[in-house]
Amino acid sequence: MTTLRLLKVEAMRRVDAAAIAGGTPGRVLMERAGAAVAERARALAAASDRILVLCGPGNNGGDGFVAARLLAEAGFAVDLVGLAPLESLSGDAAEAASAWSGPVGTLAKLGDLAGYALVIDALFGAGLARDLEGEVADLVARLVESGRPVLAVDVPSGIDGDTGAVRGTAVRATETVTFVAPKPGHLLEPGRSHCGTLHVAGIGTGAADLAAGLGDDAPVWRNDPDLWRGGFPRLTAASHKYTRGHALVLSGPAYRTGAARMAARGALRIGAGLVTLVSPASALAENAAHCTAIMLRACEGADDLDDLLVDERLNVVLAGPGLGAGAATRDLMAVAAAAGRALVLDADALTSFKGQARLLAAHLADGDAQAVLTPHEGEFARLFEGTDAVDPEGGKLERARRAAALAGAVVVLKGADTVIAAPDGRAAINDHGTPYLGTAGAGDVLAGLVAGLLAQGMAPFEAACAAVWLHGDAGLRHGPGLIAEDLPEMMPAVLRALLES
Repeated sequence: MTTLRLLKVEAMRRVDAAAIAGGTPGRVLMERAGAAVAERARALAAASDRILVLCGPGNNGGDGFVAARLLAEAGFAVDLVGLAPLESLSGDAAEAASAWSGPVGTLAKLGDLAGYALVIDALFGAGLARDLEGEVADLVARLVESGRPVLAVDVPSGIDGDTGAVRGTAVRATETVTFVAPKPGHLLEPGRSHCGTLHVAGIGTGAADLAAGLGDDAPVWRNDPDLWRGGFPRLTAASHKYTRGHALVLSGPAYRTGAARMAARGALRIGAGLVTLVSPASALAENAAHCTAIMLRACEGADDLDDLLVDERLNVVLAGPGLGAGAATRDLMAVAAAAGRALVLDADALTSFKGQARLLAAHLADGDAQAVLTPHEGEFARLFEGTDAVDPEGGKLERARRAAALAGAVVVLKGADTVIAAPDGRAAINDHGTPYLGTAGAGDVLAGLVAGLLAQGMAPFEAACAAVWLHGDAGLRHGPGLIAEDLPEMMPAVLRALLES
Protein backbone atom coordinates (compact mmCIF):
# COMPACT_ATOMS: atom_id res chain seq x y z
CA MET A 1 0.00 0.00 0.00
CA THR A 2 1.33 3.45 -0.87
CA THR A 3 0.34 6.86 0.45
CA LEU A 4 1.06 10.58 0.12
CA ARG A 5 2.13 10.45 3.75
CA LEU A 6 5.86 10.15 4.29
CA LEU A 7 7.03 7.61 6.84
CA LYS A 8 9.77 8.58 9.22
CA VAL A 9 12.08 5.74 10.20
CA GLU A 10 10.39 5.00 13.51
CA ALA A 11 6.95 5.05 11.85
CA MET A 12 8.15 2.48 9.30
CA ARG A 13 9.31 0.25 12.14
CA ARG A 14 5.83 0.50 13.63
CA VAL A 15 4.24 -0.42 10.29
CA ASP A 16 6.40 -3.56 10.13
CA ALA A 17 5.61 -4.41 13.74
CA ALA A 18 1.87 -4.00 13.14
CA ALA A 19 1.98 -6.24 10.08
CA ILE A 20 3.89 -8.90 12.01
CA ALA A 21 1.50 -8.65 14.95
CA GLY A 22 -1.37 -9.02 12.48
CA GLY A 23 -0.06 -12.36 11.27
CA THR A 24 2.43 -11.59 8.48
CA PRO A 25 5.85 -12.98 9.50
CA GLY A 26 8.79 -10.61 9.20
CA ARG A 27 10.48 -13.15 6.96
CA VAL A 28 7.58 -12.84 4.49
CA LEU A 29 7.91 -9.03 4.47
CA MET A 30 11.64 -9.42 3.79
CA GLU A 31 10.96 -11.87 0.96
CA ARG A 32 8.58 -9.39 -0.67
CA ALA A 33 11.06 -6.54 -0.25
CA GLY A 34 13.87 -8.57 -1.78
CA ALA A 35 11.60 -9.58 -4.67
CA ALA A 36 10.86 -5.92 -5.39
CA VAL A 37 14.60 -5.20 -5.51
CA ALA A 38 15.23 -8.17 -7.79
CA GLU A 39 12.49 -6.99 -10.13
CA ARG A 40 14.15 -3.59 -10.56
CA ALA A 41 17.54 -5.24 -11.00
CA ARG A 42 16.17 -7.35 -13.84
CA ALA A 43 15.00 -4.14 -15.51
CA LEU A 44 18.45 -2.57 -15.17
CA ALA A 45 20.69 -5.50 -16.16
CA ALA A 46 20.84 -7.83 -19.14
CA ALA A 47 20.68 -11.60 -18.63
CA SER A 48 24.37 -11.91 -19.46
CA ASP A 49 25.47 -9.24 -16.98
CA ARG A 50 27.27 -9.82 -13.70
CA ILE A 51 25.69 -8.28 -10.61
CA LEU A 52 27.35 -7.51 -7.29
CA VAL A 53 25.19 -7.54 -4.16
CA LEU A 54 26.60 -5.82 -1.06
CA CYS A 55 24.86 -6.99 2.12
CA GLY A 56 25.05 -5.29 5.50
CA PRO A 57 24.55 -6.81 8.96
CA GLY A 58 20.84 -5.96 9.44
CA ASN A 59 17.50 -6.36 7.72
CA ASN A 60 18.67 -4.24 4.78
CA GLY A 61 21.30 -6.89 4.19
CA GLY A 62 18.59 -9.54 4.53
CA ASP A 63 16.69 -7.87 1.67
CA GLY A 64 19.92 -8.08 -0.34
CA PHE A 65 20.31 -11.82 0.32
CA VAL A 66 16.76 -12.40 -0.93
CA ALA A 67 17.36 -10.32 -4.07
CA ALA A 68 20.65 -12.12 -4.75
CA ARG A 69 18.99 -15.55 -4.45
CA LEU A 70 16.12 -14.62 -6.76
CA LEU A 71 18.45 -13.12 -9.36
CA ALA A 72 20.67 -16.21 -9.31
CA GLU A 73 17.60 -18.42 -9.72
CA ALA A 74 16.65 -16.27 -12.73
CA GLY A 75 20.01 -17.05 -14.35
CA PHE A 76 22.04 -13.94 -13.53
CA ALA A 77 25.69 -14.21 -12.53
CA VAL A 78 25.63 -12.88 -8.96
CA ASP A 79 28.51 -12.19 -6.58
CA LEU A 80 27.57 -11.47 -2.97
CA VAL A 81 29.76 -9.70 -0.43
CA GLY A 82 28.77 -9.64 3.22
CA LEU A 83 29.81 -6.90 5.60
CA ALA A 84 29.50 -9.21 8.62
CA PRO A 85 30.22 -12.93 9.16
CA LEU A 86 27.14 -15.07 8.56
CA GLU A 87 27.24 -16.38 12.12
CA SER A 88 26.78 -12.83 13.45
CA LEU A 89 23.47 -12.32 11.63
CA SER A 90 20.23 -12.79 13.53
CA GLY A 91 16.47 -13.02 13.04
CA ASP A 92 14.99 -12.63 9.58
CA ALA A 93 18.31 -11.55 8.07
CA ALA A 94 19.95 -14.78 9.26
CA GLU A 95 17.13 -16.83 7.71
CA ALA A 96 17.45 -14.96 4.42
CA ALA A 97 21.21 -15.54 4.41
CA SER A 98 20.78 -19.26 5.10
CA ALA A 99 18.62 -19.55 1.97
CA TRP A 100 21.48 -18.20 -0.18
CA SER A 101 23.43 -21.17 -1.55
CA GLY A 102 26.29 -19.29 -3.16
CA PRO A 103 29.57 -18.12 -1.65
CA VAL A 104 29.74 -15.03 0.53
CA GLY A 105 32.73 -12.84 -0.22
CA THR A 106 34.40 -10.33 2.07
CA LEU A 107 35.35 -6.70 1.62
CA ALA A 108 39.01 -7.59 1.94
CA LYS A 109 38.82 -9.80 -1.14
CA LEU A 110 36.52 -7.62 -3.23
CA GLY A 111 38.31 -6.89 -6.47
CA ASP A 112 37.82 -4.37 -9.25
CA LEU A 113 34.24 -3.18 -9.61
CA ALA A 114 34.56 -2.48 -13.32
CA GLY A 115 33.34 -5.95 -14.28
CA TYR A 116 29.91 -5.45 -12.75
CA ALA A 117 27.02 -4.12 -14.81
CA LEU A 118 25.04 -3.38 -11.63
CA VAL A 119 25.76 -3.10 -7.92
CA ILE A 120 22.95 -3.64 -5.41
CA ASP A 121 23.58 -1.59 -2.28
CA ALA A 122 21.98 -3.43 0.65
CA LEU A 123 24.48 -2.27 3.25
CA PHE A 124 22.50 0.10 5.48
CA GLY A 125 18.89 1.27 5.41
CA ALA A 126 17.06 4.43 6.38
CA GLY A 127 17.63 3.94 10.10
CA LEU A 128 21.40 4.40 9.99
CA ALA A 129 22.30 6.11 13.27
CA ARG A 130 26.01 6.79 12.84
CA ASP A 131 28.49 8.06 10.29
CA LEU A 132 30.05 5.58 7.90
CA GLU A 133 33.75 5.20 8.52
CA GLY A 134 36.68 2.83 8.10
CA GLU A 135 36.46 0.04 5.53
CA VAL A 136 32.78 0.74 4.82
CA ALA A 137 33.51 4.37 3.99
CA ASP A 138 36.36 3.20 1.76
CA LEU A 139 33.98 0.80 0.00
CA VAL A 140 31.46 3.58 -0.63
CA ALA A 141 34.23 5.79 -2.02
CA ARG A 142 35.31 2.99 -4.36
CA LEU A 143 31.74 2.48 -5.49
CA VAL A 144 31.20 6.17 -6.20
CA GLU A 145 34.51 6.45 -8.06
CA SER A 146 33.78 3.35 -10.15
CA GLY A 147 30.80 4.95 -11.86
CA ARG A 148 28.94 1.62 -11.77
CA PRO A 149 25.14 1.77 -11.86
CA VAL A 150 23.82 1.26 -8.33
CA LEU A 151 20.42 0.03 -7.17
CA ALA A 152 19.96 1.04 -3.52
CA VAL A 153 17.75 -0.86 -1.11
CA ASP A 154 15.53 1.47 0.99
CA VAL A 155 17.99 4.40 0.85
CA PRO A 156 21.51 4.74 -0.49
CA SER A 157 23.84 3.66 2.30
CA GLY A 158 25.00 6.66 4.30
CA ILE A 159 21.79 8.69 3.85
CA ASP A 160 19.71 9.48 6.93
CA GLY A 161 16.15 8.41 6.18
CA ASP A 162 14.58 11.17 8.27
CA THR A 163 16.69 14.16 7.23
CA GLY A 164 18.37 13.29 3.93
CA ALA A 165 21.73 14.15 5.50
CA VAL A 166 24.92 12.35 4.50
CA ARG A 167 26.30 10.36 7.42
CA GLY A 168 30.01 10.71 6.72
CA THR A 169 29.83 9.55 3.13
CA ALA A 170 27.07 8.05 1.01
CA VAL A 171 26.39 5.94 -2.05
CA ARG A 172 25.10 7.71 -5.16
CA ALA A 173 22.43 5.45 -6.59
CA THR A 174 21.03 5.22 -10.09
CA GLU A 175 17.75 3.97 -8.64
CA THR A 176 16.41 3.33 -5.16
CA VAL A 177 13.68 0.91 -4.11
CA THR A 178 11.92 1.71 -0.85
CA PHE A 179 8.92 0.08 0.73
CA VAL A 180 5.35 1.11 1.63
CA ALA A 181 6.00 4.87 1.39
CA PRO A 182 8.87 7.30 0.84
CA LYS A 183 10.80 8.60 3.83
CA PRO A 184 11.52 12.32 4.26
CA GLY A 185 15.17 11.64 3.43
CA HIS A 186 14.17 10.53 -0.07
CA LEU A 187 12.86 14.04 -0.81
CA LEU A 188 15.16 16.24 1.29
CA GLU A 189 18.55 17.22 -0.10
CA PRO A 190 21.18 15.92 -0.36
CA GLY A 191 19.39 12.59 0.06
CA ARG A 192 17.19 13.18 -2.96
CA SER A 193 20.18 13.70 -5.24
CA HIS A 194 21.77 10.48 -3.95
CA CYS A 195 18.64 8.37 -4.57
CA GLY A 196 18.38 8.63 -8.34
CA THR A 197 14.98 7.45 -9.55
CA LEU A 198 12.84 6.43 -6.59
CA HIS A 199 10.52 3.42 -6.70
CA VAL A 200 8.04 2.65 -3.91
CA ALA A 201 7.15 -1.03 -3.61
CA GLY A 202 4.28 -2.51 -1.67
CA ILE A 203 5.15 -5.46 0.57
CA GLY A 204 1.66 -6.48 1.60
CA THR A 205 1.08 -4.13 4.51
CA GLY A 206 -2.49 -2.82 4.77
CA ALA A 207 -4.32 0.30 5.83
CA ALA A 208 -4.49 -0.81 9.46
CA ASP A 209 -0.73 -1.39 9.54
CA LEU A 210 -0.10 2.04 8.04
CA ALA A 211 -2.44 3.70 10.53
CA ALA A 212 -0.67 1.96 13.40
CA GLY A 213 2.68 3.16 12.10
CA LEU A 214 1.60 6.75 11.63
CA GLY A 215 -0.06 6.90 15.05
CA ASP A 216 -0.47 10.41 16.39
CA ASP A 217 2.60 11.81 14.62
CA ALA A 218 2.08 15.21 12.99
CA PRO A 219 1.64 14.37 9.31
CA VAL A 220 4.33 14.90 6.71
CA TRP A 221 3.30 14.61 3.08
CA ARG A 222 4.90 14.64 -0.31
CA ASN A 223 3.51 17.82 -1.89
CA ASP A 224 1.07 16.71 -4.56
CA PRO A 225 -2.21 18.08 -5.97
CA ASP A 226 -4.11 15.30 -4.21
CA LEU A 227 -3.06 16.93 -0.94
CA TRP A 228 -4.79 20.26 -1.65
CA ARG A 229 -6.95 19.80 -4.76
CA GLY A 230 -10.17 19.68 -2.72
CA GLY A 231 -9.69 23.23 -1.48
CA PHE A 232 -8.43 24.71 -4.73
CA PRO A 233 -10.54 27.65 -5.99
CA ARG A 234 -12.98 26.86 -8.77
CA LEU A 235 -15.22 29.29 -10.59
CA THR A 236 -18.97 28.96 -10.86
CA ALA A 237 -21.58 30.83 -12.86
CA ALA A 238 -21.97 33.17 -9.89
CA SER A 239 -18.26 34.04 -9.67
CA HIS A 240 -17.05 37.57 -10.41
CA LYS A 241 -14.05 39.69 -9.54
CA TYR A 242 -15.34 40.65 -6.12
CA THR A 243 -15.90 37.01 -5.11
CA ARG A 244 -12.32 36.17 -6.05
CA GLY A 245 -10.65 38.44 -3.51
CA HIS A 246 -8.55 41.57 -3.63
CA ALA A 247 -4.81 41.36 -2.94
CA LEU A 248 -2.82 44.40 -1.85
CA VAL A 249 0.88 44.27 -2.77
CA LEU A 250 3.31 46.73 -1.16
CA SER A 251 5.88 48.15 -3.56
CA GLY A 252 9.22 49.70 -2.76
CA PRO A 253 10.37 53.18 -3.78
CA ALA A 254 11.29 54.33 -7.27
CA TYR A 255 13.86 52.13 -9.02
CA ARG A 256 13.03 49.23 -6.64
CA THR A 257 9.57 48.34 -7.91
CA GLY A 258 10.13 45.34 -10.19
CA ALA A 259 9.96 42.63 -7.53
CA ALA A 260 6.59 43.81 -6.23
CA ARG A 261 5.21 44.01 -9.76
CA MET A 262 6.19 40.40 -10.43
CA ALA A 263 4.51 39.36 -7.20
CA ALA A 264 1.37 41.30 -8.14
CA ARG A 265 1.33 39.71 -11.59
CA GLY A 266 1.59 36.27 -9.98
CA ALA A 267 -1.37 37.01 -7.71
CA LEU A 268 -3.46 38.16 -10.67
CA ARG A 269 -2.55 35.22 -12.90
CA ILE A 270 -3.38 32.64 -10.21
CA GLY A 271 -6.90 34.01 -10.02
CA ALA A 272 -7.23 36.89 -7.57
CA GLY A 273 -10.16 39.01 -8.74
CA LEU A 274 -8.37 42.31 -8.14
CA VAL A 275 -4.80 43.26 -7.31
CA THR A 276 -3.69 46.69 -6.16
CA LEU A 277 -0.04 47.68 -6.05
CA VAL A 278 0.67 50.42 -3.51
CA SER A 279 3.86 52.46 -3.49
CA PRO A 280 5.25 55.83 -2.49
CA ALA A 281 3.91 58.54 -4.77
CA SER A 282 7.35 58.95 -6.30
CA ALA A 283 7.14 55.39 -7.70
CA LEU A 284 3.60 55.57 -9.11
CA ALA A 285 4.66 56.66 -12.59
CA GLU A 286 7.26 53.90 -12.75
CA ASN A 287 4.69 51.26 -11.81
CA ALA A 288 2.06 52.78 -14.10
CA ALA A 289 4.39 52.35 -17.05
CA HIS A 290 4.33 48.58 -16.54
CA CYS A 291 0.85 47.82 -15.17
CA THR A 292 -2.54 47.66 -16.82
CA ALA A 293 -4.93 45.27 -15.08
CA ILE A 294 -3.11 45.82 -11.78
CA MET A 295 -4.40 48.92 -10.01
CA LEU A 296 -2.20 51.51 -8.29
CA ARG A 297 -2.50 53.48 -5.05
CA ALA A 298 -0.12 55.76 -3.17
CA CYS A 299 1.10 54.75 0.26
CA GLU A 300 3.81 56.69 2.06
CA GLY A 301 3.94 54.68 5.28
CA ALA A 302 2.11 52.90 8.06
CA ASP A 303 -0.56 55.57 8.54
CA ASP A 304 -1.52 55.46 4.86
CA LEU A 305 -1.66 51.67 4.93
CA ASP A 306 -3.92 51.85 7.98
CA ASP A 307 -6.26 54.11 6.04
CA LEU A 308 -6.25 51.80 3.01
CA LEU A 309 -7.13 48.77 5.10
CA VAL A 310 -10.35 50.38 6.26
CA ASP A 311 -11.65 48.83 3.02
CA GLU A 312 -12.40 45.28 4.16
CA ARG A 313 -12.53 44.02 0.59
CA LEU A 314 -8.73 44.14 0.63
CA ASN A 315 -8.42 40.70 2.17
CA VAL A 316 -4.73 39.87 1.60
CA VAL A 317 -1.56 41.90 2.05
CA LEU A 318 1.70 40.82 0.42
CA ALA A 319 4.82 42.59 1.62
CA GLY A 320 8.55 42.24 1.19
CA PRO A 321 9.77 42.09 -2.40
CA GLY A 322 11.80 45.26 -2.99
CA LEU A 323 10.11 46.96 -0.05
CA GLY A 324 13.26 47.90 1.85
CA ALA A 325 14.35 46.57 5.23
CA GLY A 326 14.15 48.49 8.49
CA ALA A 327 11.89 50.14 11.02
CA ALA A 328 9.47 51.58 8.45
CA THR A 329 8.76 48.10 7.11
CA ARG A 330 8.30 46.77 10.65
CA ASP A 331 5.71 49.49 11.21
CA LEU A 332 3.90 48.51 8.01
CA MET A 333 3.82 44.88 9.16
CA ALA A 334 2.41 45.84 12.55
CA VAL A 335 -0.44 47.71 10.87
CA ALA A 336 -1.18 44.93 8.39
CA ALA A 337 -1.18 42.29 11.14
CA ALA A 338 -3.39 44.37 13.41
CA ALA A 339 -5.92 44.69 10.60
CA GLY A 340 -6.37 40.91 10.71
CA ARG A 341 -5.76 40.41 7.01
CA ALA A 342 -4.19 37.30 5.56
CA LEU A 343 -0.51 38.10 5.08
CA VAL A 344 2.26 36.87 2.80
CA LEU A 345 5.66 38.04 4.03
CA ASP A 346 8.80 37.62 1.99
CA ALA A 347 12.24 39.15 1.49
CA ASP A 348 12.60 42.57 3.17
CA ALA A 349 9.51 42.05 5.33
CA LEU A 350 11.33 39.12 6.95
CA THR A 351 14.78 40.70 7.04
CA SER A 352 13.30 43.74 8.82
CA PHE A 353 12.70 41.44 11.80
CA LYS A 354 16.27 40.14 11.91
CA GLY A 355 16.65 38.37 15.25
CA GLN A 356 13.13 39.48 16.22
CA ALA A 357 11.01 36.52 15.19
CA ARG A 358 9.13 36.67 18.49
CA LEU A 359 8.21 40.31 17.86
CA LEU A 360 6.81 39.36 14.45
CA ALA A 361 4.94 36.46 16.07
CA ALA A 362 3.46 38.87 18.62
CA HIS A 363 2.21 41.18 15.86
CA LEU A 364 0.56 38.26 14.07
CA ALA A 365 -1.03 37.02 17.28
CA ASP A 366 -2.32 40.47 18.25
CA GLY A 367 -4.35 40.75 15.05
CA ASP A 368 -5.13 37.03 14.84
CA ALA A 369 -3.64 37.30 11.37
CA GLN A 370 -3.19 34.20 9.22
CA ALA A 371 0.22 34.50 7.65
CA VAL A 372 2.51 32.68 5.25
CA LEU A 373 6.24 33.41 5.49
CA THR A 374 8.34 32.52 2.44
CA PRO A 375 12.05 32.73 3.37
CA HIS A 376 15.01 31.26 1.56
CA GLU A 377 17.75 29.90 3.81
CA GLY A 378 19.48 33.26 4.29
CA GLU A 379 16.28 35.07 5.24
CA PHE A 380 15.30 32.19 7.49
CA ALA A 381 18.63 32.36 9.34
CA ARG A 382 18.29 36.12 9.82
CA LEU A 383 14.68 36.07 10.98
CA PHE A 384 15.02 33.17 13.41
CA GLU A 385 18.50 34.06 14.66
CA GLY A 386 18.83 33.17 18.35
CA THR A 387 15.90 30.70 18.38
CA ASP A 388 15.77 26.91 18.29
CA ALA A 389 14.45 27.13 14.72
CA VAL A 390 18.03 27.47 13.46
CA ASP A 391 19.21 24.41 15.43
CA PRO A 392 20.27 21.89 12.74
CA GLU A 393 18.98 18.97 14.84
CA GLY A 394 16.39 17.07 12.82
CA GLY A 395 17.31 18.72 9.53
CA LYS A 396 15.34 21.09 7.31
CA LEU A 397 11.95 19.54 8.03
CA GLU A 398 12.22 20.02 11.78
CA ARG A 399 13.72 23.51 11.43
CA ALA A 400 10.71 24.58 9.37
CA ARG A 401 8.30 23.00 11.87
CA ARG A 402 9.94 24.73 14.82
CA ALA A 403 9.88 28.05 12.97
CA ALA A 404 6.18 27.71 12.09
CA ALA A 405 5.29 26.92 15.70
CA LEU A 406 7.30 29.89 16.97
CA ALA A 407 5.90 32.36 14.43
CA GLY A 408 2.34 31.08 14.55
CA ALA A 409 2.42 31.11 10.75
CA VAL A 410 2.90 28.79 7.81
CA VAL A 411 6.57 28.75 6.85
CA VAL A 412 7.68 28.00 3.30
CA LEU A 413 11.41 27.26 3.63
CA LYS A 414 12.47 27.50 0.01
CA GLY A 415 15.07 25.56 -1.90
CA ALA A 416 15.40 22.56 -4.19
CA ASP A 417 13.56 20.66 -1.44
CA THR A 418 11.10 23.34 -0.29
CA VAL A 419 9.42 22.48 3.01
CA ILE A 420 5.99 23.89 3.86
CA ALA A 421 5.21 23.73 7.59
CA ALA A 422 2.14 24.77 9.58
CA PRO A 423 2.08 25.85 13.23
CA ASP A 424 0.24 22.65 14.19
CA GLY A 425 3.07 20.45 12.89
CA ARG A 426 1.65 19.51 9.50
CA ALA A 427 4.30 19.64 6.80
CA ALA A 428 4.88 18.87 3.15
CA ILE A 429 8.08 18.41 1.17
CA ASN A 430 8.09 19.50 -2.46
CA ASP A 431 9.94 17.53 -5.11
CA HIS A 432 8.11 19.02 -8.09
CA GLY A 433 10.47 21.64 -9.43
CA THR A 434 13.56 22.38 -11.47
CA PRO A 435 16.92 24.14 -11.02
CA TYR A 436 15.77 26.61 -13.69
CA LEU A 437 13.71 28.27 -10.94
CA GLY A 438 16.97 29.47 -9.39
CA THR A 439 16.72 32.88 -11.03
CA ALA A 440 16.21 36.42 -9.74
CA GLY A 441 12.59 37.18 -8.98
CA ALA A 442 11.24 33.61 -8.99
CA GLY A 443 10.61 33.81 -5.24
CA ASP A 444 8.71 37.06 -5.66
CA VAL A 445 6.34 35.37 -8.10
CA LEU A 446 5.89 32.49 -5.66
CA ALA A 447 4.84 34.95 -2.94
CA GLY A 448 2.32 36.41 -5.39
CA LEU A 449 0.89 32.97 -6.14
CA VAL A 450 0.37 32.34 -2.43
CA ALA A 451 -1.33 35.73 -2.05
CA GLY A 452 -3.61 35.12 -5.02
CA LEU A 453 -4.79 31.79 -3.61
CA LEU A 454 -5.34 33.27 -0.15
CA ALA A 455 -7.38 36.06 -1.72
CA GLN A 456 -9.70 33.41 -3.16
CA GLY A 457 -10.26 31.88 0.26
CA MET A 458 -7.86 28.96 0.22
CA ALA A 459 -6.53 27.99 3.67
CA PRO A 460 -2.92 29.12 4.33
CA PHE A 461 -1.20 25.72 4.50
CA GLU A 462 -3.00 24.39 1.44
CA ALA A 463 -2.49 27.67 -0.44
CA ALA A 464 1.24 27.55 0.27
CA CYS A 465 1.50 23.90 -0.83
CA ALA A 466 -0.48 24.58 -4.01
CA ALA A 467 1.55 27.68 -4.88
CA VAL A 468 4.85 25.85 -4.45
CA TRP A 469 3.71 22.95 -6.65
CA LEU A 470 2.25 25.19 -9.36
CA HIS A 471 5.38 27.37 -9.32
CA GLY A 472 7.45 24.21 -9.82
CA ASP A 473 5.17 22.99 -12.58
CA ALA A 474 5.55 26.28 -14.43
CA GLY A 475 9.33 25.95 -14.20
CA LEU A 476 9.24 22.37 -15.45
CA ARG A 477 7.01 23.28 -18.37
CA HIS A 478 9.17 26.22 -19.43
CA GLY A 479 12.61 24.70 -18.85
CA PRO A 480 15.81 26.29 -20.19
CA GLY A 481 15.91 30.05 -20.57
CA LEU A 482 13.37 30.64 -17.80
CA ILE A 483 13.27 34.08 -16.21
CA ALA A 484 10.93 35.16 -13.44
CA GLU A 485 8.69 37.18 -15.76
CA ASP A 486 7.84 33.95 -17.59
CA LEU A 487 6.31 32.30 -14.54
CA PRO A 488 3.02 34.25 -14.31
CA GLU A 489 2.51 33.79 -18.04
CA MET A 490 2.84 30.00 -17.63
CA MET A 491 -0.09 29.91 -15.20
CA PRO A 492 -2.91 29.51 -17.77
CA ALA A 493 -1.37 26.28 -19.08
CA VAL A 494 -0.50 25.07 -15.57
CA LEU A 495 -3.99 25.76 -14.23
CA ARG A 496 -5.70 24.23 -17.25
CA ALA A 497 -3.77 21.00 -16.80
CA LEU A 498 -4.50 20.95 -13.06
CA LEU A 499 -8.23 21.59 -13.41
CA GLU A 500 -8.63 19.09 -16.26
CA SER A 501 -6.73 16.31 -14.52
